[in-house]
Order: sequence, then C-alpha cells, then structure tokens
Amino acid sequence: MSIAAVSFDNRFASELPELAIPWQAEKFPEPRLLALDEALAADLGFDPEWLRSEEGVRLLVGEGAQPVAQAYAGHQFGGYSPRLGDGRALLLGELTDSAGRLRDVHLKGSGRTPFARGGDGLAAVGPMLREYVISQAMHALGIPTTRALAVVATGGTVYRESPLPGAVLARVAASHLRVGSFQFARATRDLELLRRLADHAIARHYPEAGSYLGLFEAVVTAQASLIARWMHVGFIHGVMNTDNMTISGETIDYGPCAFLDAFDPATVYSSIDHAGRYAYRNQPVIAEWNLARLAEALLPLFDDDEEQAVKLATEALGRFRPQYQEAWVSGMHAKLGLQQGAEELIDDLVEAMQADKPDHTKLFRTLSAAARGNAPAPMPEAWMSRWGALNPDLDGMDRVNPVYIPRNHLVEEALAAATAGDLDPFHRLVEVISAPFEERPGLERYTEPAPREFCDGFQTFCGT
Repeated sequence: MSIAAVSFDNRFASELPELAIPWQAEKFPEPRLLALDEALAADLGFDPEWLRSEEGVRLLVGEGAQPVAQAYAGHQFGGYSPRLGDGRALLLGELTDSAGRLRDVHLKGSGRTPFARGGDGLAAVGPMLREYVISQAMHALGIPTTRALAVVATGGTVYRESPLPGAVLARVAASHLRVGSFQFARATRDLELLRRLADHAIARHYPEAGSYLGLFEAVVTAQASLIARWMHVGFIHGVMNTDNMTISGETIDYGPCAFLDAFDPATVYSSIDHAGRYAYRNQPVIAEWNLARLAEALLPLFDDDEEQAVKLATEALGRFRPQYQEAWVSGMHAKLGLQQGAEELIDDLVEAMQADKPDHTKLFRTLSAAARGNAPAPMPEAWMSRWGALNPDLDGMDRVNPVYIPRNHLVEEALAAATAGDLDPFHRLVEVISAPFEERPGLERYTEPAPREFCDGFQTFCGT
C-alpha cells in the first residue's frame, strides 16, 4: 500500500464548492503515531501496519490528499456567528467502508485555514487524546458518534497557558454536515446552494426522506434519540452550539465534554459555560433550540409561501419533545430491566437521585447486583420493594448499564501522563472502556467514583 494508492472521494468538495476551500495541512517536523484504531482502519480499507509506517503516518497528517476546509456558520452560546468553518481542521475526503457506507476522513489540529479567526490552528496532545478516548467510549456504549481513527504527535510545540506537545487527530464521520452548514448556506441568500446542500444531505443520510420537510423530520428524530442516549449514560457534551450538531445524528466534537460523577442535573464541566447553558439537564432543550435554527435555515425549501413553511416547520419541530420523551422513558425502562408502564417508578427514582446524588454510572449496576444479593440496596427500601415486585430482567440491565466509562479523574490522569510522554495509562484506559458492559477482575479502580477533592470545581477545556 502507498499514499498514491489511497483514493479519496471528493464528493462534498465537488458538489458544494461554495462550502469548500482547498487548503493544505501544515507540514510537521516529526510526525509520530500515538494511537490507532486498527479495527476502524481495516474497516476503511487500510492496512493497519501500513498506517503505522512512516508513509502511513504522513497520510494521517494530510499528505497525499486534496483537503478542503469546510464553511459553516453557527450560534455559539446563543450568539450568531456568520462565518465559522474549519479553523483548524480539514476534510481529506471520503472513503467507502466495508459496509458500503461513505465516510468522511477529517483532520483536527492540522494548522491554520482561512477560517482560523486569529487562532493558531493547532492542537495539543491532551485534547486530541481526549477525543480519542471519549469517542471510543461512546462507540462502545452504542451511541452514534464520530470515530477517532488515529492521533499523531506532530513533533512541534503548541502554546496555550504553557508550551505543550502538538498533535493531529484523524477522525471518521458519516459526514461533517451540521446545522451550521445550513445556516451558512441560507445566509448566502443563494436558494440553489441551499437546495443542493439539502439534496446532498438527503442522498448521504436520509434517501428515504422524500422531501426537504422529510429531511428535517429525520434530523429531529435522530437528534431526539441521540440526546436521550446521552442522558441515559450521564454524558455532558459541554458545547452544544449549532455548529456542533450533526445532520447525521452522530455526536461530534469532544472538547469540554465529560460524564457525570455524582448525579446532579445542574452539572456543568465546561470552563467556558459560565451561565450553565449546556448543563446536563438543559441538553434536550438546547437540542430543540438548535433544531429550530435548522428549521429557519430550511424554510424556503418547505414551501414557497412563508406562512405555510413556518406552519410545516413548527409541526415537525413539535414532534421533538414527544419523540425525546418516548426515547428517554424507553431507555430508562431498559436500564431498570422493566417493560413499559413504570413511569411513576422512574420519576420516583430520579427524585431520589436528585436528593441523594449517587454516582450515576455505579447506581444502575449496583441495583442489579443488590437484586442478586451481591450488594447493599442503593435506593430506599420502599422503592426497592416496588421495583423488585416487577421482576426486573437483571441480565438485560447488565447489557445496557456500563460498568466502565471514561471517569473524569482517570481521563485527566491518562492525559497528563501522555503529555509527559507516558502512554501506558491512556492505552489501558482505552482498553477498559472499549468493553464497557463486561465486568472484569482487577479493574476495580476503573469503577470507583472520583475522589471528592477531584469533583469539587472540576472543569474541562476546549483545547483551542
């Protein structure tokens, strides 16, 4: 295999040149592979051993391709920015995976682009390895997500609060189309561009949609399901701007993200979310708000009559809340090993969790262990009695409730060690969270809640 033999499709760039600026990645002095998802590489048609070679690593930092920086707009913390785009990222192109699906291969931290807005376009080892860890965990948990193919150390230095070793992330996605992509196209007032973008999205993701309104309805459904799954595992995205919401329904951009430790719906981990806009409990509401912005962008495609277009959009958006609620309740039934009809029991559980603030992940596995007589009851006796009377499927619970997640203190420990040159804790953590439902002896420290002193005031950062 050789770089010349890798044939990227450039469908996005050729079909939507108004949204793609040809651009080359920065040349890095000594690129060195830090992490590689070999199964994902093989699924994309790569020989993993070749990707580990000097030539393969050069491909992973952008050599031998015709990359483009993608244009998009977005609401960031509620404020509209008309021109965001890939400020430190490049789309290498598309590849067809073993299932015949078209997949984007995309770089992050590859240097300044015309969208850089004053930034250096670079990334540090820690944040890129964070995206690798969290996206691996989300995939293993069965949650739709972009995937980390590889992280490559650049051999250069990135300057943030202090000098840090640089890195590039190569990630894979169903596509990088976002709500912000449609906001950008609508802002150009070029209806034909908006139409071509919507046609591209339908062909790529929802060929059964049948219409532009059908496209919007499909995105609403996908996002209702996705956000419910985030809530089930206690995942907090941290930056749910409209440029970070995909059309495909995949989770994207693992910057200041984290998983809940003690259950508290008001939890915010992001250092830049001062008002708590993207707190855990707000994620469904923000998703609906973002979808309203998508509807606004698509309005001219729904109907020539604006009043009728607004009516259609409002009706379609109105399905988000019941779809989300259905997905959330169904998932909670599964987490408790129950069939439908236990909504009151679920409500009482959430109320007790808000009062007691148990470890979110550990609670559900402890419930099944307690029902088997292998652990103390984690909930009040009256609730346990009502739940037990419904004959919960304990094995079913263990298939959906993880033992292992990327606990925040373990992630920070692994990233600090990797930044200092020791990758062993990182690789061990990835190994553990890649099989989240299978309890294994000797991994007890990966199941324990964070020390109290770690939890108080813990923050995550976007890495830019």
